[in-house]
Amino acid sequence: MTVFWNWKKTKNKAPRELVMDGVIAEDSWLDDDVTPQRFKEELQADEGPLILWLNSPGGDCIAASQIYTMLMDYPDEVIVRIDGLAASAASVIAMAGTTVEMAPTSLMMIHNPLTVAMGNREEMSQVVVMLDEVKESIINAYEIKTGLSREALSDMMDSETWMNAHKAVELGFCDRLFEGNPSEVVSNYTFSAKQSAHEFVAKLEAKYTPIETLYDRLNQLNQ
Repeated sequence: MTVFWNWKKTKNKAPRELVMDGVIAEDSWLDDDVTPQRFKEELQADEGPLILWLNSPGGDCIAASQIYTMLMDYPDEVIVRIDGLAASAASVIAMAGTTVEMAPTSLMMIHNPLTVAMGNREEMSQVVVMLDEVKESIINAYEIKTGLSREALSDMMDSETWMNAHKAVELGFCDRLFEGNPSEVVSNYTFSAKQSAHEFVAKLEAKYTPIETLYDRLNQLNQ
């Protein structure tokens, strides 16, 4: 099974280190009953302070919500260190940190949720309602961390807001800059919401073909 996280070996008494690098929605997450459980089991397999190295353009918001909840429920301190990019759904995961740190060269981006949908007028109207509710759920995480108003956060998401480390600290998305030695720094900041959508659709099309099967799967996900 392909996963987008791995655990770094640490010396005795050192904090546990978890690395999340890449799109938060490998094919296995679409099955929704295997990978989340595996992640939870690995997270709970040990104890003590946790350092999460995060570098991701985002991905599946449901997967991000599950990871966010697991980290929020973790009994010990969680330090999130953004060493490259925390965009879209990855920014939601970052909000679970007891402390959030960003490398001076890193970036964070928040935007409105997006999906792929097919259907008649009524079905499409339901998708719009669903996206509105997903947005409100994401705002919940941002509001808890930053203390900003829901209206301000909504406007930032509408505008697809990019933040360097200093701006993120100023707005409350980040607590401080990390000036150590990041495990990896992203070298290309060309990520966009459209790129994320294209990558996600490509994964779906590769796994569920022909298009009728894709449509059936999307209906299942929206139920």
